[in-house]
Amino acid sequence: MTLNGKVALVAGATRGAGRQIAVQLGVLGATVYCTGRTTRAQQSEYQRPETIEETAELVDAAGGHGIAIQADHLEPGQVRDVVARIDKDHGRLDVLVNDIWGAEGMFPWDKALWEDDLDRGLRLLRLAVDTHIVTSHAALPLLTRRPGGLVVEMTDGTAEYNHRRYRVAFFYDLAKASANRMAFALSEELKPHGGTAVSVTPGFLRSELMLEHHSCTEATWRDGIEKDQHFAVSESPVYVGRGVAALAADPDKARFNGGSFSSADLAKEYGVTDLDGTSPDFWRYEADGFTRPEDYR
Repeated sequence: MTLNGKVALVAGATRGAGRQIAVQLGVLGATVYCTGRTTRAQQSEYQRPETIEETAELVDAAGGHGIAIQADHLEPGQVRDVVARIDKDHGRLDVLVNDIWGAEGMFPWDKALWEDDLDRGLRLLRLAVDTHIVTSHAALPLLTRRPGGLVVEMTDGTAEYNHRRYRVAFFYDLAKASANRMAFALSEELKPHGGTAVSVTPGFLRSELMLEHHSCTEATWRDGIEKDQHFAVSESPVYVGRGVAALAADPDKARFNGGSFSSADLAKEYGVTDLDGTSPDFWRYEADGFTRPEDYR
């Protein structure tokens, strides 16, 4: 598999799944534009230490070409400037990954809609839904210039899973279902242009924040199982990154147009594994009633 000569935009590449999707696209040789709000000179409201410059450097180290551009994806002008630069530099865009989130801590686990803070909930939707729309609106004219383009909407839960289950809280539920639906709608609009759109969800993701919550590092993540037994079926961001990169490099990816996939689904399709050589499937683990975690790696 190769992405040599291909150009990707990973919107929301500062940390977590977005960072490793960018890196794994780089492993296959892509040029990857890494956007987000946090740079070495300026933090976003998220107040996290990870930066887009670090992500771009990781892409370079992996064998690709990483380019960091600060952008607030709620600002259409800033996003249009990013796309204009990609067009000027390369005249093409082959992969768009919408991974913008930035709403951790903005949703409760024990309140109904009418008990929640309305302004905070609407801000969550702006960060998790509007940003994806703004980015696609700006980037798709370039992506559709030639056939074969791919749009990946990152979310939490497949379309089938979220359709049957209430996800955490009203605003969170709506945001994650929206990403799945956006992928489906875009699949219809991209089809006449030879493009493909899918939604992708990781499982129990060992993001930087989640590792901190479990008082461990990626190297010592198994220590977190003492705090949460389900952590035994967690996955590193590399896992979903490898799956998305393999999908992007698949010359026959159009067969998946409109689909919704987990990291485990992509791993089975393309034979990729997590860092430790396992293939965790948290969604199947959950559906089967959280029994014998060792059977789901």
